[in-house]
Amino acid sequence: MPQFLDVGSGDDSRRIAVLAREGAGSAVVWLGGFRSDMRATKAEALDEWAAECGRAFVRFDYSGHGESSGRFEEGTISRWLEDALAVLDRFVLGRPVLVGSSMGGWLALLATRALRQSDSDRSPAGLVLIAPAVDFTERLMWDAFPEAVRDAIRREGVHHQPSAYSSEPTPITRALIEDGRRHRLFGAPIATGCPVHILQGMLDPDVPWRHALELTEHLPGENTALTLVKDGDHRLSRPQDIQRLIDAVEGIA
Repeated sequence: MPQFLDVGSGDDSRRIAVLAREGAGSAVVWLGGFRSDMRATKAEALDEWAAECGRAFVRFDYSGHGESSGRFEEGTISRWLEDALAVLDRFVLGRPVLVGSSMGGWLALLATRALRQSDSDRSPAGLVLIAPAVDFTERLMWDAFPEAVRDAIRREGVHHQPSAYSSEPTPITRALIEDGRRHRLFGAPIATGCPVHILQGMLDPDVPWRHALELTEHLPGENTALTLVKDGDHRLSRPQDIQRLIDAVEGIA
């Protein structure tokens, strides 16, 4: 059963569901993707790995996701980053290893920047990023939308985008797009202060593999690795993909 952490105040308060496994060494922290949750395949596999090797492992649901409170439509990058930083502050001692999937990859980099600025003793010891959707609200959504969709978002405040992963469309709000612009990372060097390993499928329809290449160009040359999986999709949840993920986490943790 999850524990619950209260984040925010007043009308913006929400309860964040957290599953925290005690263990030794730097805690591995899972940051899931857009509309995903902490019980997804890769998170469950990492929890099994952590149990087997006695490693501390923390996973949680952003507000509006999974077992946490709040409406998905109210979510923004700022809000979900606040959720992540609150979980790290409450459940992690020392320097964590952040494992970010898709949107979680962007949030992992943003959390790294925030922690390095506020407390270097708690900045991440390493990052594993799976199909990292850095700046996705602008680069992979807004820039790719036809003008009719952009007009609908400006006028109505939301566009319901068909999803390949759900029978229900995904609401893309004006607040999400506008807030995402405050957190863009491309265009300047991204300093992490730790090793980074990126896993990227070359058949990914959501985050193109060239997007991962561009991210790699923004990261420090030392201690940055990119693994391209030629037949890999966005989820990278096949048994061989799971093993690559575990190997990457073990290599850093």
